[in-house]
Order: sequence, then structure tokens, then C-alpha cells
Amino acid sequence: MPDYHDDLRLGHVLADAADAATMDRFKALDLKVETKPDMTPVSEADKAAEELIRGHLQRARPRDAVLGEEFGSEGAGPRRWVIDPIDGTKNYVRGVPVWATLIALMERGEGGDRPVVGIVSAPALNRRWWAAEGLGAFTGRSLTSASRLQVSKVGRIQDASFAYSSLTGWEERGKLPGFLDLTRDCWRTRGYGDFWPYMMIAEGSVDICAEPELSLWDMAACAVVVQEAGGQFTGLDGKPGPHSGNAAASNGLLHEDLLSYVGDARH
Repeated sequence: MPDYHDDLRLGHVLADAADAATMDRFKALDLKVETKPDMTPVSEADKAAEELIRGHLQRARPRDAVLGEEFGSEGAGPRRWVIDPIDGTKNYVRGVPVWATLIALMERGEGGDRPVVGIVSAPALNRRWWAAEGLGAFTGRSLTSASRLQVSKVGRIQDASFAYSSLTGWEERGKLPGFLDLTRDCWRTRGYGDFWPYMMIAEGSVDICAEPELSLWDMAACAVVVQEAGGQFTGLDGKPGPHSGNAAASNGLLHEDLLSYVGDARH
């Protein structure tokens, strides 16, 4: 099995650099924010953080490809770093502390690209989570000061805590009835949004999560953290990994139940 320790250490260096850049501009009164063609916001901090990460990777891993939300794809090869400089930009620009830099390394194998390293760093929450294939998932402020992550053992939807981002995407997909049925049947619902529910699944404090529309950079780092904590991460079509354009994540025990409400097989 490949050893991803060096890549994990590099991921933390990248996250440290991004944290410094994003925190420096968080709540700045003169923060510059633009609207992208898809009508989502992008701040100067998004661009600065991604440029920093790309610069580090160019020096440390010049042969690796890079895909980032703000500056697209660069390079080719079996290894690709996937970056979301600020996941939760709408929170960031409004001064809400729930946002994070997502950094993943994906590697090409027989079944296609899979995430093998993931770092999720939320400096305004003073939290960081990370994982590497075969090494487990952890949370803490550094590699040497960390605790192991483990998903919950909740086995019934009626006892489950369900996290989601918003209602509009489910309505657009024609899946609002199933979504609402799930909210009625489970024990608790909360709209945490973005990266956070996936990290809480890995921690065992949330049991199921689903989002109807996502990009690869939203999911790659989260997927490996959830999986290495013992959970399951698929698309709404049930295909493993972060490639379906949407996500369903769980502690594993509840995954089929979750898909029965919001999965693509439901009519």
C-alpha cells in the first residue's frame, strides 16, 4: 500500500498557509467580493488562498496536476490535488465562521480517480480534520496533537441526526417530497451546510447528510475523511466517491436508508 505520510504533511503546510491568508481578510471591512458567472460570490481571499496553495505545490510537487475552484485545471498525470480555497464563501463574506479550506490528493487507479488524502481546515472555528487512505481520520491542530475519528453506531433512521444545506436544490431535482419525509422520520435535523456535516459524521455527532448539487472540490477532501472514519460517501446514485455531482454520506449503517429517501432510485 502506498505511504501518504509525506503528502499528508505537505497538506498541513498548505492548510497553514491558506489559514493565514483567509483569517487575515476575514471580517475585513474592505474585503473585495465579486459575482461569478454562476452567480456565486468569490472574494479576494478565495483567490489569494488558491494562488498560495498552487505556488507551494509547484515547488513541492511540480509533476502533480492541480484542480482548483477559482483557477481551474493545470497539468496532467496520475496524481491530482483538488482545492476549494474557501468552502462556504457566502458565510465568509458575511462574517459567519463556518467555512474551510479543502485540500485533497486524488490518485488514478483501476476504478478511476479516488481521493487518498484530505485536509479540511476551518481556522475561524479553530478546527482541522484530516485523513489518508489506510491511515485513518483525525482531528486536532497538528499531526502530533490529534484524536482519531470514528463514525456513530446509530442504526435506525428514527434515532438519526440529519444535516443538510438548503431546500431549494432538492426542489429543483424533484426530490423535495423524499427529503421532507426524511426530515419527518429522523430524530433531528439541522442545516449546518458546506463541509461541516461531513466532518460531524466523521466525528460521530451527525449520522446522515446529503446535498443535491456539488462540485468535485466540495467533496474530495470530505469523502476521504468520512471513509477513513468508518463511514460511507457516495453520490445520490449510490456510486462510491465524490464523482456524482452530489453527495450522500453516513455512518455506513444508515446509508441504504438514506438513499431510499433521497437517492436517484426513488420515484
